[in-house]
Amino acid sequence: MLYSAAMNDRFVDNWTTQLRKGLLEFCVLNAIRGGRIHGYDIVKRLRGLDGLVTAEGTVYPILSRFKQQGLVRSTVEESAQGPPRKCYTLTERGRKVLSQMNERWAAIRKGIATLNGEPGQ
Repeated sequence: MLYSAAMNDRFVDNWTTQLRKGLLEFCVLNAIRGGRIHGYDIVKRLRGLDGLVTAEGTVYPILSRFKQQGLVRSTVEESAQGPPRKCYTLTERGRKVLSQMNERWAAIRKGIATLNGEPGQ
């Protein structure tokens, strides 16, 4: 069976989509790690990451799920620029989970660097 360039492009596009989905939750938790942050500020921070393609419609459901799982807490703050806004912080459980995720991510990155023959690995 011959594989066309279009089939290769679809494969890579699908792989990229799955990679982004897998990393998005990790990135959301890391964005909150620094302290209290508004949901839209999380979206803006993640949009600034090359290749992550983030929309409000994907971040807010993740935040809602994290709240249900006890990883984040939210408070509502009044805003001079418009309606009240939710502010998110990590819970103690969220900090522990994120620490574990960061450790595993570091190990994965190191392993991939070794496979790629990068120096110092």
